Amino acid sequence: MMKTVQISLNSIDRVKSFVNAITQFDYDFDLISGRYVIDAKSIMGIFSLDLSKPIDLAIHSEANMDEILEVLKPYLI
Repeated sequence: MMKTVQISLNSIDRVKSFVNAITQFDYDFDLISGRYVIDAKSIMGIFSLDLSKPIDLAIHSEANMDEILEVLKPYLI
């Protein structure tokens, strides 16, 4: 199962706290910006994206979606 949400990571502090928030989960998270798809747990990868715009986050999870979305709440658009 996969769910896609839009998030905003428009500051260095938001990027750092976002990566810390999702690394507690064993699932894969991909950030999709235009034709780029990067591992959402990679800080260096995130900084290669245009962070001034909303980014699509693909959550590859079989369970715990409510818990994941609760953790992501500060970043959701």
